[in-house]
Amino acid sequence: MSDYDYMMARSRVREKKRFYRRLGIFVVLGIFFFLLNLLTSFGTWWFMWPILGMGIGLAVKYFKVFGFPGVGPIDEEWEEREAEREMRRLEAGPSGEDELELRELEKPKRKTWDDDELV
Repeated sequence: MSDYDYMMARSRVREKKRFYRRLGIFVVLGIFFFLLNLLTSFGTWWFMWPILGMGIGLAVKYFKVFGFPGVGPIDEEWEEREAEREMRRLEAGPSGEDELELRELEKPKRKTWDDDELV
């Protein structure tokens, strides 16, 4: 393993650690805002708005660190893998799914009508 690979692995571990720390802070602040809302103004539920804002930020951080489900993180390595996959696809030529199949359209049979039937 090269030094570069080791440094990249350490960097990814630090990013994951920061995400889990943010997740913990999100849960603690969520409980705090809920209790504060419950004790100060029981009739109106405002605690969900700061939680929603923090949740959006947490979701963005999640996709940055862990990537989209089934895709993984979208980084330089992902771009390289996708470029190689696209090059292989282009070198292989058109496949069955890339070809457009056109079938001959049937001409509709002309209906005859009388002029008095027209509006």
